Amino acid sequence: MKALVTGGAGFIGSHLVEHLLAFDHEVVVLDDFSTGSAENLAAVADDVTAVSGSILDEDALDRAMDGCDTVFHLAAAVGVHTIVNRPMESLRRNLLGTQAVLEAARRHARRLLLVSSSEIYGKNTKDNLCEDDDRILGSPLKSRWSYAAAKGLDELMGFWCWREYGLGVVIVRPFNVVGPRQSGAFGMVVPHLVEQALAGQPLTLHGDGTQRRCFCAVADVVPAFVVLVEDERAHGRAFNLGSTEEVTMRQLAERVLRVTNSDSPIVHVPYDRAYEPGFEDMARRCPDTTRARELIGFRARTCLDDIIAAVAADQRRSPRETVGAVTEGAT
Repeated sequence: MKALVTGGAGFIGSHLVEHLLAFDHEVVVLDDFSTGSAENLAAVADDVTAVSGSILDEDALDRAMDGCDTVFHLAAAVGVHTIVNRPMESLRRNLLGTQAVLEAARRHARRLLLVSSSEIYGKNTKDNLCEDDDRILGSPLKSRWSYAAAKGLDELMGFWCWREYGLGVVIVRPFNVVGPRQSGAFGMVVPHLVEQALAGQPLTLHGDGTQRRCFCAVADVVPAFVVLVEDERAHGRAFNLGSTEEVTMRQLAERVLRVTNSDSPIVHVPYDRAYEPGFEDMARRCPDTTRARELIGFRARTCLDDIIAAVAADQRRSPRETVGAVTEGAT
């Protein structure tokens, strides 16, 4: 395989690049380094063809895609902080960017894995969300839901490229992927809490801490990307990828304290103070991964304490500065 990874200098993208290289695939990375970092690819820089550019640049896309047979589309606006603070830029990147990548894949006749998000389920809090469950979104005038709306339209474009044009598109919906090299700068809760614990600072939680989430190791998710895009039975379908080990945000903070051996206090920050008046969050989000398990044997194997320990070890080696004093309750 010769693969193009858009957003390959980002957290998940860089882990995917390393996984592909470990199996002797050729890799091209397209990234504008707005949220990704060349440091994330430092260990494999000599083995990767890097194209610096935006997914909105048709020429850059064509150069990067030339000679590739597979596209992994991960480039996107990252994190709730970005969505709330720069909504128009985020919408352009997530909507027009995905459209540009899909059109380029169609021009070059490349199969494509479209990385969506568990955010598309919105406020649906049912037990074990499955891929065909309803999306429950708040008002389109609330910036909180612009990311979910954009990702839903991304999926729709990908699905119809498969249905109408025969493009080999697979959609994946990761649920709270965590691991080394992830920054808390964009609102990702685990690296932010770990950073605070290691620094002896108060651990900040949004809301009352009863929100329930599942966190999955990046090392468990990226191999599934590759297996799914190579399996024609997956084309035209969406797949949840995540853990079913569910915790409240309060429990997450307590486990971070235990794993890092920190005695920092836990404090709660109202959503209105953290983001904007009227900000909405969901009480629960837990995936049903039956579809991925039955097709490719997917299973999240890394427990939450081991995920936290890996993030802590990474931050001790390479501290990452976090923007702002609070972090989102979950991503």
